[in-house]
Amino acid sequence: MSSRKLSSDEVNALIEGLNSETTAQSSADLSDADNVRPFTLGSDDLSVLGDYYALRMINERFARNSRSIFLPMLRMQPRISSFPPEVKTFDEYCSGLEGFMSLTTMRMEELRGTLMLVLEPNFISTMTNSYYGGPAEPPSTKRTEFTDTEARVIEVVSSGLGSVLQTSWRDLMPVTLTELGREVNPQFASFVDGSDLVIVCSFVVQLPDLDPVNFDIIYPLQTLRPIASQLRSRTQTDSSEEDLGWRGRLERAVLNVPLGLEARLAEPSVTMTQLIFMKPGDVIPIQLNEAVEICLEGEPFYLGEMGEVAGQSAINLMKRAETKSE
Repeated sequence: MSSRKLSSDEVNALIEGLNSETTAQSSADLSDADNVRPFTLGSDDLSVLGDYYALRMINERFARNSRSIFLPMLRMQPRISSFPPEVKTFDEYCSGLEGFMSLTTMRMEELRGTLMLVLEPNFISTMTNSYYGGPAEPPSTKRTEFTDTEARVIEVVSSGLGSVLQTSWRDLMPVTLTELGREVNPQFASFVDGSDLVIVCSFVVQLPDLDPVNFDIIYPLQTLRPIASQLRSRTQTDSSEEDLGWRGRLERAVLNVPLGLEARLAEPSVTMTQLIFMKPGDVIPIQLNEAVEICLEGEPFYLGEMGEVAGQSAINLMKRAETKSE
Protein backbone atom coordinates (compact mmCIF):
# COMPACT_ATOMS: atom_id res chain seq x y z
CA MET A 1 0.00 0.00 0.00
CA SER A 2 1.64 3.30 -1.09
CA SER A 3 1.73 6.32 1.24
CA ARG A 4 -0.14 9.50 0.28
CA LYS A 5 2.02 12.23 -1.28
CA LEU A 6 2.02 15.70 0.26
CA SER A 7 0.43 18.47 -1.70
CA SER A 8 2.41 21.55 -2.71
CA ASP A 9 0.65 23.65 -0.05
CA GLU A 10 1.55 21.12 2.63
CA VAL A 11 5.19 21.03 1.51
CA ASN A 12 5.44 24.85 1.53
CA ALA A 13 3.91 25.01 5.00
CA LEU A 14 6.37 22.41 6.27
CA ILE A 15 9.38 24.30 4.87
CA GLU A 16 8.17 27.62 6.32
CA GLY A 17 7.80 25.98 9.71
CA LEU A 18 11.35 24.60 9.61
CA ASN A 19 12.81 27.95 8.51
CA SER A 20 11.03 29.89 11.23
CA GLU A 21 12.15 27.40 13.89
CA THR A 22 15.80 27.53 12.73
CA THR A 23 15.79 31.34 12.64
CA ALA A 24 14.34 31.58 16.12
CA GLN A 25 16.87 29.12 17.53
CA SER A 26 19.80 30.87 15.80
CA SER A 27 18.69 34.23 17.16
CA ALA A 28 18.48 32.81 20.64
CA ASP A 29 21.94 31.26 20.36
CA LEU A 30 23.50 34.48 19.06
CA SER A 31 21.98 36.55 21.83
CA ASP A 32 23.57 34.29 24.45
CA ALA A 33 27.08 34.32 22.93
CA ASP A 34 29.39 37.31 23.30
CA ASN A 35 32.22 36.08 21.07
CA VAL A 36 30.13 35.17 18.02
CA ARG A 37 30.69 37.21 14.89
CA PRO A 38 29.51 36.74 11.28
CA PHE A 39 31.84 34.92 8.91
CA THR A 40 31.62 34.39 5.17
CA LEU A 41 32.99 31.01 4.14
CA GLY A 42 35.82 31.25 1.63
CA SER A 43 36.47 34.94 2.27
CA ASP A 44 39.85 34.39 3.91
CA ASP A 45 41.40 32.26 1.12
CA LEU A 46 43.84 30.57 3.50
CA SER A 47 44.32 27.71 1.06
CA VAL A 48 46.36 29.88 -1.29
CA LEU A 49 49.60 28.25 -0.08
CA GLY A 50 48.24 24.72 0.17
CA ASP A 51 49.70 22.58 2.93
CA TYR A 52 52.98 24.58 3.05
CA TYR A 53 54.93 21.47 2.03
CA ALA A 54 57.93 23.39 0.70
CA LEU A 55 57.94 25.68 3.75
CA ARG A 56 57.91 22.66 6.05
CA MET A 57 60.92 21.25 4.20
CA ILE A 58 62.70 24.60 4.58
CA ASN A 59 61.94 24.60 8.30
CA GLU A 60 63.29 21.07 8.74
CA ARG A 61 66.56 21.99 7.01
CA PHE A 62 66.77 25.16 9.09
CA ALA A 63 66.24 23.19 12.33
CA ARG A 64 69.07 20.80 11.44
CA ASN A 65 71.54 23.47 10.39
CA SER A 66 70.78 26.00 13.14
CA ARG A 67 72.35 23.72 15.75
CA SER A 68 75.75 25.00 14.63
CA ILE A 69 74.71 28.53 15.68
CA PHE A 70 73.56 27.62 19.18
CA LEU A 71 76.35 25.12 19.93
CA PRO A 72 79.14 27.69 20.54
CA MET A 73 76.81 29.73 22.75
CA LEU A 74 75.36 26.91 24.82
CA ARG A 75 78.54 24.76 24.85
CA MET A 76 76.31 21.73 24.39
CA GLN A 77 74.56 20.12 21.43
CA PRO A 78 70.90 21.19 21.40
CA ARG A 79 68.10 19.25 19.78
CA ILE A 80 65.97 21.48 17.55
CA SER A 81 62.64 20.48 16.02
CA SER A 82 60.18 22.36 13.83
CA PHE A 83 56.40 22.61 14.14
CA PRO A 84 53.98 22.77 11.19
CA PRO A 85 53.38 26.37 10.02
CA GLU A 86 50.27 28.12 11.35
CA VAL A 87 48.26 31.00 9.89
CA LYS A 88 46.87 33.66 12.23
CA THR A 89 46.54 37.42 12.43
CA PHE A 90 49.47 39.40 13.79
CA ASP A 91 47.32 40.64 16.70
CA GLU A 92 46.39 37.06 17.53
CA TYR A 93 50.05 36.06 17.52
CA CYS A 94 51.15 39.02 19.65
CA SER A 95 48.45 38.27 22.22
CA GLY A 96 50.38 35.14 23.17
CA LEU A 97 53.70 36.97 23.64
CA GLU A 98 55.14 38.63 26.70
CA GLY A 99 55.66 42.37 26.68
CA PHE A 100 59.45 41.88 26.60
CA MET A 101 60.91 39.84 23.73
CA SER A 102 63.75 39.93 21.22
CA LEU A 103 62.22 40.87 17.85
CA THR A 104 64.52 41.12 14.83
CA THR A 105 63.04 42.23 11.50
CA MET A 106 64.74 41.21 8.24
CA ARG A 107 64.00 42.03 4.63
CA MET A 108 63.74 39.35 1.94
CA GLU A 109 65.07 41.23 -1.08
CA GLU A 110 63.90 38.81 -3.80
CA LEU A 111 60.33 38.67 -2.47
CA ARG A 112 60.19 42.38 -1.58
CA GLY A 113 58.90 41.47 1.85
CA THR A 114 59.98 41.00 5.44
CA LEU A 115 60.18 38.37 8.15
CA MET A 116 60.59 38.51 11.91
CA LEU A 117 62.77 36.40 14.22
CA VAL A 118 61.33 36.13 17.74
CA LEU A 119 63.53 34.95 20.65
CA GLU A 120 62.55 34.64 24.29
CA PRO A 121 64.55 36.79 26.77
CA ASN A 122 65.20 33.82 29.07
CA PHE A 123 66.80 31.96 26.16
CA ILE A 124 69.01 34.98 25.45
CA SER A 125 70.13 35.07 29.09
CA THR A 126 70.80 31.33 29.11
CA MET A 127 73.02 31.59 26.03
CA THR A 128 74.85 34.61 27.45
CA ASN A 129 75.55 32.93 30.79
CA SER A 130 76.73 29.72 29.16
CA TYR A 131 78.89 31.49 26.55
CA TYR A 132 80.82 33.38 29.23
CA GLY A 133 81.40 30.32 31.41
CA GLY A 134 78.39 30.50 33.70
CA PRO A 135 75.65 27.92 34.25
CA ALA A 136 73.22 27.35 31.39
CA GLU A 137 70.23 28.50 33.42
CA PRO A 138 67.59 31.18 32.86
CA PRO A 139 67.51 34.17 35.26
CA SER A 140 65.32 33.93 38.33
CA THR A 141 63.95 37.48 38.03
CA LYS A 142 61.97 39.14 35.25
CA ARG A 143 63.58 42.04 33.40
CA THR A 144 62.47 44.74 31.01
CA GLU A 145 65.65 45.34 29.01
CA PHE A 146 68.70 43.52 27.67
CA THR A 147 72.23 44.23 28.84
CA ASP A 148 74.89 45.31 26.34
CA THR A 149 76.38 41.82 26.45
CA GLU A 150 73.00 40.22 25.74
CA ALA A 151 72.43 42.67 22.90
CA ARG A 152 75.71 41.52 21.36
CA VAL A 153 74.64 37.86 21.73
CA ILE A 154 71.34 38.70 20.01
CA GLU A 155 73.27 40.30 17.16
CA VAL A 156 75.53 37.27 16.71
CA VAL A 157 72.67 34.74 16.93
CA SER A 158 70.37 36.72 14.62
CA SER A 159 73.11 37.09 12.01
CA GLY A 160 73.95 33.39 12.19
CA LEU A 161 70.33 32.27 11.96
CA GLY A 162 69.82 34.62 9.01
CA SER A 163 72.70 32.97 7.15
CA VAL A 164 71.34 29.50 7.94
CA LEU A 165 67.87 30.54 6.76
CA GLN A 166 69.30 31.78 3.46
CA THR A 167 70.96 28.39 2.96
CA SER A 168 67.73 26.57 3.86
CA TRP A 169 65.77 28.53 1.23
CA ARG A 170 68.38 27.91 -1.46
CA ASP A 171 66.82 24.70 -2.84
CA LEU A 172 63.49 26.49 -3.40
CA MET A 173 64.82 29.87 -4.48
CA PRO A 174 67.79 32.07 -3.57
CA VAL A 175 66.95 34.75 -1.01
CA THR A 176 69.00 37.55 0.51
CA LEU A 177 68.20 38.60 4.07
CA THR A 178 69.07 42.08 5.28
CA GLU A 179 68.53 43.09 8.89
CA LEU A 180 66.23 46.09 9.26
CA GLY A 181 66.06 46.58 13.02
CA ARG A 182 65.35 45.19 16.46
CA GLU A 183 62.64 45.80 19.02
CA VAL A 184 61.76 44.44 22.46
CA ASN A 185 58.02 45.19 22.59
CA PRO A 186 55.66 43.59 20.03
CA GLN A 187 53.42 46.68 20.14
CA PHE A 188 56.23 48.88 18.85
CA ALA A 189 57.50 46.48 16.17
CA SER A 190 57.20 47.93 12.67
CA PHE A 191 56.19 44.77 10.85
CA VAL A 192 52.59 44.45 9.61
CA ASP A 193 49.16 45.70 10.64
CA GLY A 194 47.48 43.84 13.45
CA SER A 195 44.73 42.49 11.20
CA ASP A 196 47.15 41.16 8.56
CA LEU A 197 47.63 37.41 8.28
CA VAL A 198 51.05 35.97 9.10
CA ILE A 199 52.56 32.48 8.82
CA VAL A 200 54.12 31.42 12.11
CA CYS A 201 56.96 28.87 11.93
CA SER A 202 57.80 27.70 15.45
CA PHE A 203 60.87 25.78 16.59
CA VAL A 204 61.63 24.12 19.93
CA VAL A 205 65.13 23.89 21.42
CA GLN A 206 65.63 20.99 23.84
CA LEU A 207 68.58 21.06 26.25
CA PRO A 208 69.64 18.54 28.92
CA ASP A 209 68.15 19.28 32.37
CA LEU A 210 66.38 22.43 31.10
CA ASP A 211 62.84 23.21 30.03
CA PRO A 212 62.29 23.37 26.25
CA VAL A 213 62.58 26.83 24.69
CA ASN A 214 60.68 28.07 21.64
CA PHE A 215 61.62 30.62 19.01
CA ASP A 216 59.62 31.71 15.97
CA ILE A 217 60.11 32.94 12.42
CA ILE A 218 57.12 34.92 11.10
CA TYR A 219 56.37 35.58 7.44
CA PRO A 220 53.57 37.94 6.34
CA LEU A 221 51.18 36.05 4.10
CA GLN A 222 51.55 38.74 1.43
CA THR A 223 55.32 38.14 1.32
CA LEU A 224 54.96 34.47 0.36
CA ARG A 225 51.87 34.85 -1.84
CA PRO A 226 53.90 35.44 -5.08
CA ILE A 227 55.53 32.00 -4.73
CA ALA A 228 52.36 30.16 -3.68
CA SER A 229 52.68 27.64 -6.52
CA GLN A 230 56.24 26.78 -5.48
CA LEU A 231 55.24 26.37 -1.84
CA ARG A 232 52.49 23.96 -2.90
CA SER A 233 54.88 21.89 -5.00
CA ARG A 234 56.13 18.62 -3.54
CA THR A 235 59.05 18.42 -5.98
CA GLN A 236 62.21 19.75 -4.44
CA THR A 237 65.14 20.58 -6.69
CA ASP A 238 68.51 19.32 -5.58
CA SER A 239 70.83 22.30 -5.39
CA SER A 240 74.09 21.94 -7.27
CA GLU A 241 75.86 23.90 -4.56
CA GLU A 242 76.73 21.74 -1.59
CA ASP A 243 77.42 22.54 2.02
CA LEU A 244 81.20 22.48 1.79
CA GLY A 245 81.59 23.06 5.50
CA TRP A 246 79.51 20.01 6.36
CA ARG A 247 81.35 17.90 3.78
CA GLY A 248 84.68 19.05 5.16
CA ARG A 249 83.75 18.13 8.73
CA LEU A 250 82.44 14.75 7.59
CA GLU A 251 85.61 14.08 5.61
CA ARG A 252 87.85 14.97 8.56
CA ALA A 253 85.80 12.78 10.89
CA VAL A 254 86.05 9.80 8.52
CA LEU A 255 89.77 10.26 7.89
CA ASN A 256 90.48 10.36 11.64
CA VAL A 257 88.80 7.01 12.40
CA PRO A 258 91.50 4.74 13.95
CA LEU A 259 92.02 1.41 12.15
CA GLY A 260 93.92 -1.62 13.44
CA LEU A 261 96.87 -2.74 11.27
CA GLU A 262 98.77 -5.98 11.98
CA ALA A 263 101.53 -7.99 10.26
CA ARG A 264 101.24 -11.79 10.33
CA LEU A 265 104.72 -13.31 10.28
CA ALA A 266 103.58 -16.91 10.74
CA GLU A 267 100.66 -19.01 11.95
CA PRO A 268 102.12 -22.24 13.44
CA SER A 269 99.83 -25.00 14.68
CA VAL A 270 100.25 -27.13 17.83
CA THR A 271 98.49 -30.22 19.10
CA MET A 272 96.30 -30.23 22.17
CA THR A 273 98.92 -32.30 24.02
CA GLN A 274 101.63 -29.72 23.29
CA LEU A 275 99.28 -26.96 24.41
CA ILE A 276 98.49 -28.70 27.72
CA PHE A 277 102.15 -29.29 28.63
CA MET A 278 103.42 -25.98 27.30
CA LYS A 279 105.64 -24.04 29.76
CA PRO A 280 108.05 -21.08 29.73
CA GLY A 281 111.26 -21.93 27.89
CA ASP A 282 109.63 -24.15 25.27
CA VAL A 283 110.48 -23.38 21.66
CA ILE A 284 107.88 -23.42 18.90
CA PRO A 285 109.41 -23.75 15.44
CA ILE A 286 107.89 -21.51 12.78
CA GLN A 287 108.36 -21.20 9.05
CA LEU A 288 108.41 -17.68 7.63
CA ASN A 289 106.69 -17.12 4.33
CA GLU A 290 108.35 -15.25 1.53
CA ALA A 291 105.85 -12.42 1.96
CA VAL A 292 104.47 -11.01 5.20
CA GLU A 293 100.71 -10.63 5.18
CA ILE A 294 99.49 -7.25 6.45
CA CYS A 295 95.87 -7.21 7.66
CA LEU A 296 93.58 -4.22 8.14
CA GLU A 297 90.93 -4.83 10.81
CA GLY A 298 91.50 -8.58 10.37
CA GLU A 299 91.15 -8.53 6.57
CA PRO A 300 94.10 -9.11 4.15
CA PHE A 301 95.31 -5.74 2.91
CA TYR A 302 98.91 -5.86 1.58
CA LEU A 303 101.83 -8.26 1.12
CA GLY A 304 105.29 -7.09 2.16
CA GLU A 305 108.77 -8.14 3.18
CA MET A 306 110.56 -7.67 6.49
CA GLY A 307 113.46 -5.27 6.70
CA GLU A 308 115.05 -2.54 8.76
CA VAL A 309 114.97 1.25 8.42
CA ALA A 310 116.94 3.65 10.65
CA GLY A 311 117.59 0.93 13.18
CA GLN A 312 113.94 -0.09 13.48
CA SER A 313 112.15 -3.12 12.08
CA ALA A 314 109.97 -2.25 9.11
CA ILE A 315 107.89 -3.83 6.36
CA ASN A 316 108.20 -2.92 2.70
CA LEU A 317 104.79 -2.99 0.98
CA MET A 318 105.01 -4.94 -2.28
CA LYS A 319 101.46 -5.49 -3.60
CA ARG A 320 97.82 -5.53 -2.60
CA ALA A 321 96.60 -8.79 -1.11
CA GLU A 322 93.76 -10.62 -2.81
CA THR A 323 90.57 -10.65 -0.77
CA LYS A 324 88.38 -13.71 -0.36
CA SER A 325 85.77 -12.31 -2.73
CA GLU A 326 88.41 -11.93 -5.44
